[in-house]
Amino acid sequence: MSQHLLLSLVILAISPIPGALQDTAVSPTQEEPEDLDCGRPEPSARIMGGSDAQPGTWPWQVSLHRGGGHICGGSLIAPSWVLSAAHCFVTNGTLEPAAEWSALLGAHSQDGTPDGAHVRAVAAILVPDNYSRVERGADLALLRLAAPAKLGPAVRPVCLPRASHRFAHGTACWATGWGDIQEADPLPLPWVLQEVELILLGEAACQCLYSRPGPFNLTFQLLPGMLCAGYPEGRRDTCQGDSGGPLVCEEAGRWFQAGITSFGFGCGRRNRPGVFTAVAPYEAWIREHVKGPEPGPAFPSQPQESHSGLQELRENCTIALPECGKALQPGTWPWEARVMVPGSRPCHGALVSESWVLAPASCFLDPISSDRPPRDLDAWRVLLPSRPRAERVARLVPHENASWEDASDLALLQLRAPVNLSAAPRPVCLPHPEHYFLPGSRCRLARWGRGEPAPGLSPLLEAELLGGWWCHCLYGRQGVPVPLPGDPPHALCPVYLEEEEAGRCWNDSRWSLLCQEEGTWFLAGVRGFSTGCLRPRAFSPLQTHGPWISHVTRGAYLEDQLAWDWGPEGEETETQTCPPHTEHGACGLRPEAAQMGVQWPWLAEVHVAGGRVCTGILVAPGWVLAATHCVLRLGSTTVPYIEVYLGRAGTSPLPQGHQLSRLVTSAPPLLCQTEGGSWVLTGMAVRGSRELFAAIGPEEVWISQTVGEAHFLSPGGSPYWPPEGSNLCHPDIAGASGSPRPALFLLLLTPLIQG
Repeated sequence: MSQHLLLSLVILAISPIPGALQDTAVSPTQEEPEDLDCGRPEPSARIMGGSDAQPGTWPWQVSLHRGGGHICGGSLIAPSWVLSAAHCFVTNGTLEPAAEWSALLGAHSQDGTPDGAHVRAVAAILVPDNYSRVERGADLALLRLAAPAKLGPAVRPVCLPRASHRFAHGTACWATGWGDIQEADPLPLPWVLQEVELILLGEAACQCLYSRPGPFNLTFQLLPGMLCAGYPEGRRDTCQGDSGGPLVCEEAGRWFQAGITSFGFGCGRRNRPGVFTAVAPYEAWIREHVKGPEPGPAFPSQPQESHSGLQELRENCTIALPECGKALQPGTWPWEARVMVPGSRPCHGALVSESWVLAPASCFLDPISSDRPPRDLDAWRVLLPSRPRAERVARLVPHENASWEDASDLALLQLRAPVNLSAAPRPVCLPHPEHYFLPGSRCRLARWGRGEPAPGLSPLLEAELLGGWWCHCLYGRQGVPVPLPGDPPHALCPVYLEEEEAGRCWNDSRWSLLCQEEGTWFLAGVRGFSTGCLRPRAFSPLQTHGPWISHVTRGAYLEDQLAWDWGPEGEETETQTCPPHTEHGACGLRPEAAQMGVQWPWLAEVHVAGGRVCTGILVAPGWVLAATHCVLRLGSTTVPYIEVYLGRAGTSPLPQGHQLSRLVTSAPPLLCQTEGGSWVLTGMAVRGSRELFAAIGPEEVWISQTVGEAHFLSPGGSPYWPPEGSNLCHPDIAGASGSPRPALFLLLLTPLIQG
């Protein structure tokens, strides 16, 4: 497991080095004092996916503060002792000073101090000396309070299990805390204590779930002394800030602490239950170190483990499949939503949960007063597949940056009544911020916003993702670093062929990008910034907006990555920067090999009257460079009728209807790759040869004067010469004075030409 994953996804910051105490095996010889009752809250009405707890329900819950705020949870096990997690108190191998910590007891809300709540300073912090990192176990700590807690209806200790006790798999237990209610989504005011019911999972079932690739393609080895609780389908879990808090189970009228909240891979993710420190194995360690004249923790006798009426999960490993992103066939999208606003064209969006639709904010915001969403929501309707009636809209929530940047042109519409997802409408899956859509992913274009339908047939809507480096550098800035896998990309670039039939650019169209992973469809991107006719078109990735969507909806289906073939080790994880740019984007970028799309995107087919087909090179959006001897017949000065086809040369396979029986017959180019990764046109083959090339460098002045938009390599951008034995570009060819002068022909493209 990488440190990067753990730091970003565990419940709380991971602490790497051990504490100072020996885990000695001391057998209990004394009985608990009769006057210390435990695990019995006052009678009352009764986290992520959780709900507000009632006051007095969990009187052993402790909030541990540092720097004036809540950091971790804990549980009162004796008047002067609190049980928590080691990783809360160890930073960079050092145990933090106890004087910096305090314990808030008897609190129901963190907003103010209610009756019965009080604060105690922490006098000492003890952790096992075999604790090193949270994923290596022994993640527990004992805190000795400077003064005993005042026991009462709001403050009571919890019972602890004996080492011999085993909680039955399938038992419904409860976790409590003031942690985040979702990933990166803090508990809102008034910060009321949360409770969530979790199911204890057997070791085999939990290990089976963690043996499947999850976030960052990592697996995890469950160790002795660890306990799993949660659900294969996720959505209910502990989260950041709950660490150290108790997981309690009721037996024979008493509540016993089965576990201590330790860590997890995100919060509430599918097939990633929470991992807790099991309390029972540490009975001897707790008894050994909790000493003093006052009553210690209570370890009452427990009933024998019972399996009756419990769902057995001991050996049964049931992998939960995504509940979103299922379509019977591409193009028939069960999440397709049309928002009907009186006086406007329908706006296309996507159902992301049973109560929320995602759509472009520009469909609804008044451009003059874009900071004020419309108020006539009573007349709005949402049409969903196979729904007999239109849905009414209760609320519109635009993205806070919707009016300022195209990438945030998003809004969420809340339906007045949730739809039944067991029927035809189904939500689309959304990516987490670290989701990495693999190059070559098979994608489709779907309606988005107020765009017109796509011309041509449905298969033309197929697309394939290009690599992040190529896409980022095509539209990014020169010299900027390329986001690594696991970091949100700046753009997604699919290559698709619908414009081959249309013969035009679709600047006014609105599209979303749906990409498939193991049969599940993700909404990967939405329409991005304008790219004119430059292809491939870029889409704004949705990864960066996952936290916002999750925060607003509290139920959207964010899913982990399902496909993990990142290629040879290291290939996708080396930091790269972008090559030189022109005003039209990076020049000389060649996409990775793909099953569809252009391999050499600057190659052009120059069709000359009489059946000749020559090679041309796109040197600017409106100009193609070709060899004169290929275009003009020997001795002739009359320019024949010429057609230029862009985006076809080098495709594999060629678009249907454009198969060629003629070969490109003349003037192949010589291309060399620079250290920055871009390709440079170094020479053009001279007449009658495919091995002798004339240098392009000497023609820089003529080309620049004719084509102001052409980009020439700077003096510092020397070509990269491949290792010996490979196909080499001669290092001196660009400026060789003795090389033949090329006879070049520049073609000015007109709008009638296909592209």
